[in-house]
Amino acid sequence: MKIDLLDSVLDGTGMTPELAKLEIAVALYRDRKVGMGRAACLAGMPRLFFQRELGSRGVTVDYDVEEFEEDLRSIKKLMPR
Repeated sequence: MKIDLLDSVLDGTGMTPELAKLEIAVALYRDRKVGMGRAACLAGMPRLFFQRELGSRGVTVDYDVEEFEEDLRSIKKLMPR
């Protein structure tokens, strides 16, 4: 899906299109409409940076066993053998 925002919508807000995407992603995650991965993708940033952004805004980050196991797999891929 593609969403077009008219420049007039953002005029006077000081928001760039990138910041608008971040705001939408944070709101969707905060309201539990999308998960962390999708929200980070929507925001156009790596998941870790998105998590930090959520923390700076006081948004509670859900971290379940599945996400923990995914992180462990990622770490193992980065570790030298």
